[in-house]
Amino acid sequence: MLVVIAGLVIVASILLVISSRQRRSLGLPAGRVVYSDPKLWGKLEKPLYDPGLGLVGKPDYLIREGATLIPVEVKSRRLPQSPSESHLFQLAAYCRLVEHSFGVRPPHGILSYPDHAIAIDYTPELESRLIRLIEAIRIRDGFDSVERSHASPARCRRCGFNAICDQALT
Repeated sequence: MLVVIAGLVIVASILLVISSRQRRSLGLPAGRVVYSDPKLWGKLEKPLYDPGLGLVGKPDYLIREGATLIPVEVKSRRLPQSPSESHLFQLAAYCRLVEHSFGVRPPHGILSYPDHAIAIDYTPELESRLIRLIEAIRIRDGFDSVERSHASPARCRRCGFNAICDQALT
């Protein structure tokens, strides 16, 4: 019986180490994962929704730290010199969605790159910039066409609209 208990303790220890390493590799902070995007785990999660802004989204993870929920966005590429504006605004949108959906404003969100994780403060200024961006996008939605905003063939190849875009570079 003692051998079985010792074996179970060893297996549990190994699983704990593996779990801890995987959590660190994803840039997840301590806390309980309370939400995950289905593309990462396979189970369907309801998207978060803010009807006031018409904003819908699914962060990769939500981590509970006490009474606070922290959105985590996992990126597949290495961290450039600094996070791109699109990454910052995506994370800000998730912070806004968390606040609206759960009634608690996250103090920050986390951008997790394979080589580094960064906590981004969810400030009133960042939220205001997000709202202005959403309003500008809505104004452009009324246009008959919107010009391509880049000169990168690689970016065009990865775009979901590449096959039907009349401005595609590839």
